[in-house]
Amino acid sequence: MALGSLGIRLLPVSASPNPSENPLPFTSRRAIVFAPTALMASLLAFPLPTYAALPQLQDDIPREEDRIINLFQETSPSVVYIKDLEIAKNPQNHSEEAMLIEDENAKVKGTGSGFVWDKFGHIVTNYHVVSALATDNSGLQRCKVNLVDVKGNGIYKEAKIVGFDPEYDLAVLKVELEGHELKPIVFGASRNLRVGQSCYAIGNPFGYEKTLTAGVISGLGREIPSPNGRAIRGAIQTDAAISAGNSGGPLVDSYGHVIGVNTATFTRKGTGMSSGVNFAIPIDTVVRTVPYLIVYGTPYSERF
Repeated sequence: MALGSLGIRLLPVSASPNPSENPLPFTSRRAIVFAPTALMASLLAFPLPTYAALPQLQDDIPREEDRIINLFQETSPSVVYIKDLEIAKNPQNHSEEAMLIEDENAKVKGTGSGFVWDKFGHIVTNYHVVSALATDNSGLQRCKVNLVDVKGNGIYKEAKIVGFDPEYDLAVLKVELEGHELKPIVFGASRNLRVGQSCYAIGNPFGYEKTLTAGVISGLGREIPSPNGRAIRGAIQTDAAISAGNSGGPLVDSYGHVIGVNTATFTRKGTGMSSGVNFAIPIDTVVRTVPYLIVYGTPYSERF
């Protein structure tokens, strides 16, 4: 593929000096004299900041970085890595019961992100992340998830889907805690968002766990297609990078409060890479839908 087609321009190469245009020979002695003179001229033309100003310049940047670092440290324990694994028969078990392969040769059919909804082990993600989940002989749809408990212990557990809603591209998984305590994400609100606000996406793009990308809210009230072909209205547009594997992860504000569920990116077909035009389902829609999925275990849109 030509570089020009990708909008990439190479910088022109600077021309070599022409000796004929320089009548005076540039000797090593002239270079020794010229160098400190040029240095002094540059220092006089561009004075260094005073010592009183230096501490302020040094404090401003780390203070902003510390805020983002703390935001990630507080929020990332609530983010989940979801793996859709191949169902297979256990070679050491002669029964017909199917199980999820757990060894290193397991075939990963798909990956995505999610976040801890409550302390009971419910996890929210996109429907399109789990729509291809393997189904065992009992009819349960299951996958594997990586998450951490409140003590920072890593957990690799099986999860089953308890409810889904293709109309809003939402699904809820459930893991059995068995003595582990999870850290639910902190909810924000999407109804009062403003274009230009800072926001951050946390997820697992291309399988790289717990990745943080930063941006701003680029637009509000967008429409994006849902898995059932209908339109999801009121979506949040952001330039925070959302790539394959980010789907289902949280979009959070500057306080670390979730304001949306990362769902889609506008991109060239087949690349799977973020274009800078990315979308999230607003959290106000999520909090209206997820409790019904937990209680009824059926698509919200099909209960009527």
